[in-house]
Amino acid sequence: MDLFDFNGNEEKAKPLAERMRASTLDDFVGQRHLVAEGSLLRRAIALDRLGSCIFWGPPGCGKTTLANIIAAQTNADFIKLNAVNAGVADVKKAVDRARDNLKLYNRRTYLMLDECHRFNKAQSDSLLPAIEQGTIVFIGSTTENPYASMTPAIVSRCRVFEFRPLSAGDIRGALVRALTDKRKGLGGYAAQVDDGALDHIARTAGGDLRTAYNALELAVLTTPPQADGSIHVTLADAEQSIQRKALSYNEDLYYDLLSAFCKSLRGSDANAALYYAMRLIEGGCDPLLIARRLVVHSAEDVGMADPRALVVATSALTAFQNIGYPEGLIPLSEAIIYVCEAEKSSAVKSAMAAARADARERRDDVIPAYLRDVSYGSREMKAQHDQYLYPHDFGGWVAQQYLPDSLKDRVYYKPTDNGFERVVKEIRKRKGMPEQQK
Repeated sequence: MDLFDFNGNEEKAKPLAERMRASTLDDFVGQRHLVAEGSLLRRAIALDRLGSCIFWGPPGCGKTTLANIIAAQTNADFIKLNAVNAGVADVKKAVDRARDNLKLYNRRTYLMLDECHRFNKAQSDSLLPAIEQGTIVFIGSTTENPYASMTPAIVSRCRVFEFRPLSAGDIRGALVRALTDKRKGLGGYAAQVDDGALDHIARTAGGDLRTAYNALELAVLTTPPQADGSIHVTLADAEQSIQRKALSYNEDLYYDLLSAFCKSLRGSDANAALYYAMRLIEGGCDPLLIARRLVVHSAEDVGMADPRALVVATSALTAFQNIGYPEGLIPLSEAIIYVCEAEKSSAVKSAMAAARADARERRDDVIPAYLRDVSYGSREMKAQHDQYLYPHDFGGWVAQQYLPDSLKDRVYYKPTDNGFERVVKEIRKRKGMPEQQK
């Protein structure tokens, strides 16, 4: 080997996840809903006609990899920045370079911005004109919901592609390829990994391929070789490398336990819900999964019958994220008991479903004139807006139509007589609100 082969040394020093990063769409793992043959995104990439977009999804699902594939397949210039350490000056420098490329060489420029949700308003504003004028094609990558965490002006000018966590099958296939790839992967180690170990890493990686690659690499590199030089990775090795105990039940029982936990919450049996939650956790289930299900059920099965249930459940989720195992089980258990003992109502879920159905199907939903934003309207629109009745001028409530004419008699939320919803009914009656229409 050449002692001065610095590039080779640098490549070998890269983590397995970086070495195995796909370089073509054919090698890309997962996200078939985005990059399947004939899909919009795949056609746009193949024709080099991709417009400004945002890749939104959890860590390790392929956002940066897909951006790199686009860079490799395009004839355009490609600039990559990270919002964590890039400032307004870096953005202006990139825009100037893009403007020169377009003016002098008629060549487009892609600007890839990792962690784009970290850009503040000033940084985003410095980028906005270049996106609007087509000087650059912006590709943002973020783990945060862009509609909530990014400047609306940027989001409105981009197409948002939502990435999903990778399936255990996708991850397992990628791990098998890494084990046999002698050039970029672990093929040179003659490693034999038990099926149970591969399944465990793939399942517990949580849809994050980077986590799975790191765990596999750690298991192979730290397992002592046998007499013949081969490396044998067992389930125990995999458990240590990913720091998760293998589930002490099969997949069918796992889903049965989870179903029993959810039904016990709904059925107000705190004893059963606590038992199934601990059975799942002691068997290797991530407690955060239990906490997330608890948040959902606090709104789905308790809802407005006791609005505090959602507060307690989300607080338990936050507490566990900050405290961890095992102390985090205490607030989690408190929240399980609270959700179980709370009054129950599914009125919130029913209201959401009915409103969602109308929102999808109705196309004649003209907003009443007095509810519209008239800051940009004509004199006639402003005159119509004067018909708006300001509720606080009438003691907090006044009879007034808010739904479009085509939906004016629709009733989505129908409080029950359970818990706080009984109070809601009394408040409506006291204010003189009309009875619910059927």
